[in-house]
Amino acid sequence: MINELNKRILTSLFLSLLLGLAYLYSYALIIVLIITSLISWIEIKSLLSKTLNKKKFFETLSKLLSLIYLLFFSVLIFKNMSDTNTKLFTIYLFFVCINSDIGGFIFGKIFKGKKLTKISPKKTISGSLGSFFLSLFFVPVFHYIFEYSYHFIFLVFTTIAVSFFCQLGDLFISYLKRKAKVKDTGDILPGHGGILDRIDGMLFAVPIGIFALNFFY
Repeated sequence: MINELNKRILTSLFLSLLLGLAYLYSYALIIVLIITSLISWIEIKSLLSKTLNKKKFFETLSKLLSLIYLLFFSVLIFKNMSDTNTKLFTIYLFFVCINSDIGGFIFGKIFKGKKLTKISPKKTISGSLGSFFLSLFFVPVFHYIFEYSYHFIFLVFTTIAVSFFCQLGDLFISYLKRKAKVKDTGDILPGHGGILDRIDGMLFAVPIGIFALNFFY
């Protein structure tokens, strides 16, 4: 447990550093998004090839759609970094995903209990609740940092939605890995797996938070 927790904390610190650089320097964000999207697509492509190796049409279509989605994700993030307040909110969404991941792991290991789904046997209901709890724990802090620009209830419901889709994204990639019979999406990060193993939930969750912001504000 300690070893895996250390991995997640190390990943979280690295992501936090990248977010800090992205906040200060737009060019750093562009470079990170291009590299991350490219590697993530290569890893997704590999998973799809192993999962749909006898269904060429669906394999090609899935690869194309995944590429379009990753490009859309990158453009969406960069577009929202032009305004300082929106930039800070976007970074907040990433922190929600980080807290969701760590909360799920810690609560799942401590409280254990009933399994959440057969897709990922290690995930438990207590872990899912822990994801929501740790994500919501920092809402009052960011409410203050935002100088009350966003309604507290909006932050609460957006955080819950982002944590939910973060967990959903994690389960989806876990499903693909299970179908492909692989442990990790790649080995680019020694001891951690692939890039996609670290950001799978974010790819699903962050756009949801941005859409919520654009819809309500």
